Amino acid sequence: MKQLSLFIELTRLKKPIGFMLLFWPCAWGLTIAYDFEKNLDLYFFYLSLFFLGSVLMRSAGCIVNDIFDKDFDKKVFRTRNRPIASEKISIKIAIIYSCILCALAFLVLLNFNNFTIILALGSMPLAFTYPLMKRYTYWPQLFLGITFNYGLILGWTAVNGQINLIPIVFYLGAIFWTLGYDTIYGYQDINDDEIIGIKSTSIKFKNKLKQFLITCYLILISSLITIGFIMNFSKFYYFFLIIPIFHLLFYQIRNFNFKIPTNCLIAFKSNNWFGFILFINIIIGKIF
Repeated sequence: MKQLSLFIELTRLKKPIGFMLLFWPCAWGLTIAYDFEKNLDLYFFYLSLFFLGSVLMRSAGCIVNDIFDKDFDKKVFRTRNRPIASEKISIKIAIIYSCILCALAFLVLLNFNNFTIILALGSMPLAFTYPLMKRYTYWPQLFLGITFNYGLILGWTAVNGQINLIPIVFYLGAIFWTLGYDTIYGYQDINDDEIIGIKSTSIKFKNKLKQFLITCYLILISSLITIGFIMNFSKFYYFFLIIPIFHLLFYQIRNFNFKIPTNCLIAFKSNNWFGFILFINIIIGKIF
């Protein structure tokens, strides 16, 4: 039971926000691609596979991240008690756990078409090199956005077996969504990060935070409007789009206080609601 508890702590399974933020782009891509006049059982089957894959890959990613960041985590108050940093779990055991999770994720992936499988395997270098980026660039959140939203492309190809302009426009907008919310997340550790030399957009734009966030979210909003136009979504899509826009520009940015770590976490976690609301909005735009 102790090992199970450590495994859950290591993979952050008690913190679902991580795998939900990985899942929502998958759900968006699948939903814009799927023809709802066809068999809905296949849609929900794919949706379940993407959810399971998100949980497995995010868990494996957490382990790899903690292995790379072991020495950094020891110096940060929020992360110093993580299982690898505190040496409750050895590197060897952590690698075994990660390999098992990746193997299970591969079994999930085999349920999709060959093109989607190849694309997904091509994203693995991105997923497992992201933790290194904070050592070399102030833009690790950009690499996270490229990685975390890759599922949007996979959701589209799972249905269509090919890529066109629609998922690419959506994917680019989603990257800036992640760039925004992970910059907010990074403010929890900004003081420790500056001391130990970790780079991030939180540090780079600390004097122009809200301007940076507004820019990121406006790019996302522009992509959402463009997608609605290209997909010929109903007028209800644009009407209800007011809700996620209000969430981004007023709830997150206006109420976000970067000087209070708990406030940063609350603003960051609220993106799960954004993902869900946008998911429902896409369904409304397609069906009604």
